[in-house]
Amino acid sequence: MSLAWLALIVAPLLAADPAPPPVQGYEDELVQWGLAQHGHPVEPEPEGKRLEAVLVASEDVVASSDPYPLLLNVFHARTREEVIRREVLLEPGAPWSAELALETARNLRKLGIFAVVRVVPVRGSTPDAVSLLIITKDLWSLRLNQDIQLVGSLVQSLRLQATEQNFLGLNKKLAVDFLLRRDSVSLGQTYLDPRLGGSRWSLNESAALIFGREGSGLEGSKGSVLLNRPFFSLDTPWSFQTQVVWRVQPVRVFRGADVWQLPYPEGGTVPYIYDARELSGNALYLRSWGSRYKLDAGGGVGAYHRRYGAPESSGLDEARRTWFQQTLLPRSEDATYVLGYARFWETRYEVMRDVDSYALSEDFQVGHYVTATARYAPALLADAGNFAELGLTARYRVRLGDALSSVAAAASVRRLLGGEGQGTWVNRRWAVEAQQVSPKVLGGRFVVRGLLDVNIDDLNERVLLLGGGNGLRGALPEAYSGKRMVLVNVEYRTRPLILYTVHLGGVLFYDTGSAFDRRPSFVHSVGVGVRLLFPQFNTFPFRFDFGYVINDDRPDFGGRFSFSGGQVTEFRPGFLDAPI
Repeated sequence: MSLAWLALIVAPLLAADPAPPPVQGYEDELVQWGLAQHGHPVEPEPEGKRLEAVLVASEDVVASSDPYPLLLNVFHARTREEVIRREVLLEPGAPWSAELALETARNLRKLGIFAVVRVVPVRGSTPDAVSLLIITKDLWSLRLNQDIQLVGSLVQSLRLQATEQNFLGLNKKLAVDFLLRRDSVSLGQTYLDPRLGGSRWSLNESAALIFGREGSGLEGSKGSVLLNRPFFSLDTPWSFQTQVVWRVQPVRVFRGADVWQLPYPEGGTVPYIYDARELSGNALYLRSWGSRYKLDAGGGVGAYHRRYGAPESSGLDEARRTWFQQTLLPRSEDATYVLGYARFWETRYEVMRDVDSYALSEDFQVGHYVTATARYAPALLADAGNFAELGLTARYRVRLGDALSSVAAAASVRRLLGGEGQGTWVNRRWAVEAQQVSPKVLGGRFVVRGLLDVNIDDLNERVLLLGGGNGLRGALPEAYSGKRMVLVNVEYRTRPLILYTVHLGGVLFYDTGSAFDRRPSFVHSVGVGVRLLFPQFNTFPFRFDFGYVINDDRPDFGGRFSFSGGQVTEFRPGFLDAPI
């Protein structure tokens, strides 16, 4: 697979005469530019030859071919060459390895500071030598990141993050966060150093204060600190992480613009508002074995404190408060636990374009990917949780030609070993997702996604909300609710129209879904949309959709529009990746 992919990249360049190849797209222009910087032709058969040198061609955010003034580069510190070289997994003097070259490219793309990363073998000074040429183009790093969920005139959430994503070109992120929700405003900061002190350790820290929008002042805070030494390459033998997370705030569950008013069995309503106080910490150590098929396994320890209750300001009488606590609120619990984790996966990757991000390369792990997590919480304290639980995930992805097929599933269950409910099975949840990306059809692609999420005996009383921009476009925001959800999205994404380097594409879509407790009642909608990508500034497109509900209540005309970042298929349960 790796050699085949490499051949596809360099095939346009493999003429005996090293004349510039024909331009095929945004990244191919940058490959030509990078080759011209060093004057080396592409090496068509690099495998096994001695690596002579590592060369870097790093382009500014705004190049002469871009439709923006070059003066913008004054406000951006281009990534330093040592930051790029630090990620290279091939050593000069060793034989060329296509697998390590491709892994180097993946690692550089994961840093999130480059719009484009291409790794190309070029001819060395002798016939038995080859050099590695890394071609990068920076993303604009001094930016106001935006993440908005908008349905009609209703702003469900708006995040503005004033960020220096690549401080001084050193791959360090500094940010000030503003998060507007329907009930609160959060002000916070973030610091991310993925190569702490030039080492393989990373530090990710964030904290925020939460203020109520109804004049209630400071309502709480949230934050996390993560120290991590990840598997930075497929040959890394071990990893370790330790993390602390906290959240103290009131939680208000909305349907549309208003707090959800829950029907009380004896008449009247109860507002879906509760106080949450959460604190958790954990540490995890993993070892890794294998090459083509990897097994990563290990264990750790952790503890958490969780408390939930109706706020005193709600004015609920004791009967309503008890009903609310017992039937709808997450379970208050303290626990100290030991954890076992294993992951079995295949180290094959495919690189595709025009799937989610138009012009930019996207890495997809193919083959199987299976994880198992087991957790045991002994009753160390009188009121501590005593349970054992298991979570499993599985995914299989295959590329056939220019089509990509994926199936993912997850399941979890908990056994109560002590206290109320001793001997019962709870938190039974399972979910499955299938996605098909078609080959090119008239230059575009069909993308189909189906999702089913089922909760049974859930101690945390999760309620799934559907409607608006979160998968059922054109419907009223959060119009449908239940412990279970089924959702199908069918899209035809057109080939992008390229205006200079701006990529503008269209979408035709059909959505159908239901959030339910017993039986689904499907709602259907159809619509059109626009996708917009600025490759110098974002690696994902902006999404603007208009939907029309066929068989249920429809919002007014303006309420049928939704706007957000990324594709609709990115709205998926986190449970599919981390079931416990």
